[in-house]
Amino acid sequence: MPLFQLVLLALIQGITEFLPISSSGHLILLPGLTGLEDQGQVIDVAVHVGTLLAVILYFWSDVRGAAAGCLRLLRGRADTPGAMLALCLAVATVPVVLAGLALKLTGLDDALRSVAVIGWAMLVFGVALWWYDTRSPETRPAERWTLKHAAIMGLWQAVALIPGTSRSGITITGARALGYDRHGAAKLAMLMSIPTILASGVLLGAEVAGSADAQAARDGAIAAALSFVAALGALALMMRLLRSISFTPYVIYRVVLGIALLIYAYA
Repeated sequence: MPLFQLVLLALIQGITEFLPISSSGHLILLPGLTGLEDQGQVIDVAVHVGTLLAVILYFWSDVRGAAAGCLRLLRGRADTPGAMLALCLAVATVPVVLAGLALKLTGLDDALRSVAVIGWAMLVFGVALWWYDTRSPETRPAERWTLKHAAIMGLWQAVALIPGTSRSGITITGARALGYDRHGAAKLAMLMSIPTILASGVLLGAEVAGSADAQAARDGAIAAALSFVAALGALALMMRLLRSISFTPYVIYRVVLGIALLIYAYA
């Protein structure tokens, strides 16, 4: 694959994975609107690995606490913040894993990969993010996450399997609907991405295992490194900006892009 396309894919995935504007939607649109070669599953796995490493590094203290908490959960104890976080993350991941398997087995995942679907998802769920972000109170920090709220946010996250929805965007929407402050909502959405991206990467990795040659491995390594840098920068910038601005700029981008895609799809 040409280096230019690798760089473009890695930057798109890295920047859009954690912003509420849908990374999957942008990756699907790229070959469809530009005529570039589809990147294939090896590159998909690679860029997901890059973004996974970025979010783990950024939230390392929380990840380390959750990892230690997993050991306590194995002993049947959820008596520490880390153990509770690990349990909430597990609960929040179940809906998207089950829904993802259902879409894969029925073949509906391919049927949803259209410009029209992405356009409607960009528009509808962008407006939903704006509605809850501007009307919901900011009364709960991320540290007050509960199992009930983890289950509810997990259901919201499962909706992100519709291309164009945005996994981070829909989970932030769910968190804001529950009254979490903007920074806390974004933090929970990012932490929820870790087991979700890991599960997705394992599934994709199993499909391409043994099929990648030396050239594909080289391309994957470049894509992973670039997506890691782009994701880390985008994540750090968004989390800093959320202390002073709302999600409205991302909503405006989604609405404009959604309308443009619908015009393109139905013209």
